[in-house]
Amino acid sequence: MIINGVTIDETFAEAFPMKATRVIITAQTPKWAYNSAKSMTGFATSVIGCGCEADIERILAPSETPDGRPGVSVMIFAMGGKSLMKQLETRAGQCVLTSPTSALFAGISGGKRIPLGKNLRYFGDGFQTSKLIADKRYWRIPVMDGEFLVEETTGQVEAIGGGNLLVLATSEVDALNACEKAVEEMRKIPNIILPFPGGVVRSGSKVGSKYKALNASSNDAFCPTLKGMTKTALSAEIESVMEIVIDGLTEADIKKAMRIGIESFCSLGAYNGIKRISAGNYGGKLGPYHFHLQEIMK
Repeated sequence: MIINGVTIDETFAEAFPMKATRVIITAQTPKWAYNSAKSMTGFATSVIGCGCEADIERILAPSETPDGRPGVSVMIFAMGGKSLMKQLETRAGQCVLTSPTSALFAGISGGKRIPLGKNLRYFGDGFQTSKLIADKRYWRIPVMDGEFLVEETTGQVEAIGGGNLLVLATSEVDALNACEKAVEEMRKIPNIILPFPGGVVRSGSKVGSKYKALNASSNDAFCPTLKGMTKTALSAEIESVMEIVIDGLTEADIKKAMRIGIESFCSLGAYNGIKRISAGNYGGKLGPYHFHLQEIMK
């Protein structure tokens, strides 16, 4: 398959079951809602080393938030329910409770209920109070700028992590430019996040390593500087490869985001240095979700 001179590899992205939740952070101003959300989603690019994958899903207008203030939607993904709950509680306590004027609400009404403010309330040292509104319990925790309002629970749902796209380009500049444009379009899709810095990862990995202590290592087949030293997947003109990783609530969400990303890459075309689009997989042995690039584009 070739679109605008760009070859779409006959391959697939291999993805994995995950657990996910969404929370809504609000604050007095958009700036402070964003500050809290950025802190909460820090160090959350990959479960390999971070314990969870998290990112800002989108910015919310006051008309879209529970308390009518500026807000940010945040999504967190983890490999299991226990790790998700731990990450959510730690990040909420350290990054939202601490942030001036913030409040925190559930972003998923269904699914399994997991603690949000249920345990954070104890920071109030006995001065915390609660109120039940429309069958939802909220906690008011006294803090030095007034009070921190937090919903008691949020929803945990089944999700998918590890959808991905590889863009193969003639230069680092071309690859990064293509990824920036694709990320901008993909982030318009609801129910997905792109957890790596700016939505882009340069250090794609493979399973295993020559060093026993490592579970993953550099994907040498896609490293341009190793063309003459390893079994390369790159042709002579490819000088840079970058990846976009997608986590989503459903297969349909990830497919839609991948299609938008591929369309964005192809819109630049071979004339702008974009030669191939591929994806990372493990031969279909590790993840039950297989997102075939050519099928997505049919």
